[in-house]
Amino acid sequence: MIALLQRVSQAQVVVDGETIGEIGPGILALVGVVQEDGPAQVARLLTRILGYRLFEDEQGRMNLSLRDTGGGLLLVPQFTLAADTRKGMRASFTPAADPATGRMLFLELVAQAQANWPLVATGRFGADMQVSLTNAGPVTFWIEAR
Repeated sequence: MIALLQRVSQAQVVVDGETIGEIGPGILALVGVVQEDGPAQVARLLTRILGYRLFEDEQGRMNLSLRDTGGGLLLVPQFTLAADTRKGMRASFTPAADPATGRMLFLELVAQAQANWPLVATGRFGADMQVSLTNAGPVTFWIEAR
């Protein structure tokens, strides 16, 4: 699994004019699922998301995680993260998990996140989502659980 983590001061997801998920300060995680992924990758990715140090301590160093600081977690499915972009001018989505598997693993990630973190919001798998955010820093990291 792949996640693009963004430290945000706020973020929201809108579908058909309705806000379906929003957070204040915290992490927006765009999540992609690849063919080889399974339950072990879901658990590992969540551990990394909640524990990744991207918040500043008193000295201004990125030494604090979401677990240390609190805040919201907005999980948004984004299958395009699994694209192979190494050649040509058009992405290949061959590495991406099939839609049924991607949905199942994303929903498992959401369920585990909700069981382990009090402030979880989500996007909607397969929907045309409008995602807006204020990236604080900016701070953005690409992480994987393979």
